[in-house]
Amino acid sequence: MPPTPSAPRIAIVADWLQDYAGAERVLEQLLLTFPQAEVFAVVDFVPEASRGFLQGKPVHTSFIQRLPLARRYFRHYLPLMPLAIEQLDVSGFDIVISSSHAVAKGVLTGPDQLHVSYVHSPLRYAWDMQHQYLHEAGMDRGMKGALTRWLLHKLRLWDVRTANGVDQFVANSAFIGRRVRKAYRREAEVIYPPVDLAAFTPGQTPRGPAYVTVSRLVPYKRVELIVEAFSAMPDKQLIVIGDGPDLAKVRAKAGSNVQVLGHQPFEVMRGHLQTARAFVFAALEDFGIAPVEAQACGTPVIAFGRGGAAETVRGLQQSNPTGVLFDEQTPAALQAAVALFEQQAGRITAAACRQNAERFAIAVFRQRMAALVVDRWTALQGEVKSGVTGFRPIQAKPL
Repeated sequence: MPPTPSAPRIAIVADWLQDYAGAERVLEQLLLTFPQAEVFAVVDFVPEASRGFLQGKPVHTSFIQRLPLARRYFRHYLPLMPLAIEQLDVSGFDIVISSSHAVAKGVLTGPDQLHVSYVHSPLRYAWDMQHQYLHEAGMDRGMKGALTRWLLHKLRLWDVRTANGVDQFVANSAFIGRRVRKAYRREAEVIYPPVDLAAFTPGQTPRGPAYVTVSRLVPYKRVELIVEAFSAMPDKQLIVIGDGPDLAKVRAKAGSNVQVLGHQPFEVMRGHLQTARAFVFAALEDFGIAPVEAQACGTPVIAFGRGGAAETVRGLQQSNPTGVLFDEQTPAALQAAVALFEQQAGRITAAACRQNAERFAIAVFRQRMAALVVDRWTALQGEVKSGVTGFRPIQAKPL
């Protein structure tokens, strides 16, 4: 249960608010878990029609909110964000929960405040994925690239220093827990993000012959790889749902057996998930919500076996498997995985897929976050009252 009304004052700090995506879904459940909390962010540009997840709460923002062209180009102010997050005044709160994939964990807190940081990832473009991001942005050479690398170097130094202000790290997967350990030399409790399983249920109709993938069409999602692999297997059907800057590239690679539908309404997308032979996923994701949503529909998953998918999909080597994992992001590896799935599909049941997805239910997330915050606050209060020092984070215990 969350703290009672007489419990400590709570602030929830986000990086930035622009739309209703993965980090915002976590924020929504944090607000439902701790309804007395106030919300802080570097900027808040969520459209009025999409603000329901904020539960009617106002958002305290930084000076970047008022800078020229911030609504459209606030990410260009990244070099100012460490300063901006430090200017958010949360000194009047007892517990601070940061939801961080960039700078939120750098909010300033005092010795009698508890700071729990839910980390979606340490700054991807400043740490192990720096070279990939710079290459994809065309900034891996030249003066602009050199300046960007210097700025990212300074950002890494700030990021490491601010880790000292966090009492308890929480990672959204064991994969991200390893990133936290690598970047900050700290252990993290693993609490998987909430998945709305009620919105994704097994369908009543027989499964069709087509495989399906649902994704934003951007380079790191590797949808081109999936399309290339299936285009070379003309006896297999593939349906691609999603939009993004790579839509034209994906369509150009699609063979006659591949349908690229672009963006589709939720009901259409869910219908394809419910009737697909299997869901295909080739990205290296921190967690990856789409494979869990597919399994909630009773659908097997064929996924790249690193990152979050290695934790959310039970491979053929496990009891009650829910899919097939492949080891390389190549068309050949995916084709081999599809062939293996065709041979072993009888071992994977819709019931096993749904049961595995239940591990990531909203109720599980809320219960574990509430228990962790209450536990750490109680421990800190005991130290404050007794004068004991040496508050230490608990060890990572993934589900």
